[in-house]
Amino acid sequence: MCIAAWAWECHPAHRLLLLFNRDEYHSRPTQPAQWWAPGEGSKEMLGGRDELGGGTWMGCTRDGKLAFLTNVREPGSLIGAKTRGQLPVRFLQGSHGPLEYATEIAKEADQYNGFNLIVADMNSGTMVYISNRPGGDPVIQTVAPGLHVLSNAAIDSPWPKALRLGQSFKGYLETHSDAEASLKQMVEGLMMDTIKPDRSVVPDTGVDPEWEYKISSIFIDTAKGQAQYGTRSMVALAAKLDGEVTFYERYLENSLWKENLIQFQMENAK
Repeated sequence: MCIAAWAWECHPAHRLLLLFNRDEYHSRPTQPAQWWAPGEGSKEMLGGRDELGGGTWMGCTRDGKLAFLTNVREPGSLIGAKTRGQLPVRFLQGSHGPLEYATEIAKEADQYNGFNLIVADMNSGTMVYISNRPGGDPVIQTVAPGLHVLSNAAIDSPWPKALRLGQSFKGYLETHSDAEASLKQMVEGLMMDTIKPDRSVVPDTGVDPEWEYKISSIFIDTAKGQAQYGTRSMVALAAKLDGEVTFYERYLENSLWKENLIQFQMENAK
């Protein structure tokens, strides 16, 4: 179901600090983060790849574009819906800025199951949130500088695990200098949190209450019937003011946790 927390244009040394957990069935074929292009002659992007749908849940490009996606938790689904994993890919591959792209997606938003999408241009300092829920006209809003959390409801919704992650992220940034802000340490300290809230405060989204409770922690490790479900990857991304980007990933592959660390310099960093 995924959860993200980020500091946007409010840190003394970084344009962006982003933490992101991807939750999925263990059986769904997935590639870890790497540079890849969706087609011949297309632009390379850095991120994981869903081998079933062909898209991604989070990615960035050398020219400073960034996109990430969470599903909206709801009891039903749209038959024949377009794959949501293409929404980040299309932004990263296209020429539109964040607001232009969000306006374009709004025209077809009813063809997708519920989604929350963040698109950003780190060079221009523009970040936009778009969602096709709760229904009707899609929500489009510019994301203000500051700390934000996105789970499976609207941005900054006060779900227990979103509040918990937001508070722990804020606390970490307040007690660690830039030199101490290890991405691996942030992932291990904040994104592997298995604490569940009291059942009385778990959101009621219309899905089975027991399932709702099982996936109410930041880090998820559970099962649905015989199918293992949970956090498959954890990412920490840091984009410094000078344009240096560090992408750290801890991911599950064949029941083993592995690591990725990729660094690059943003083109045309301002």
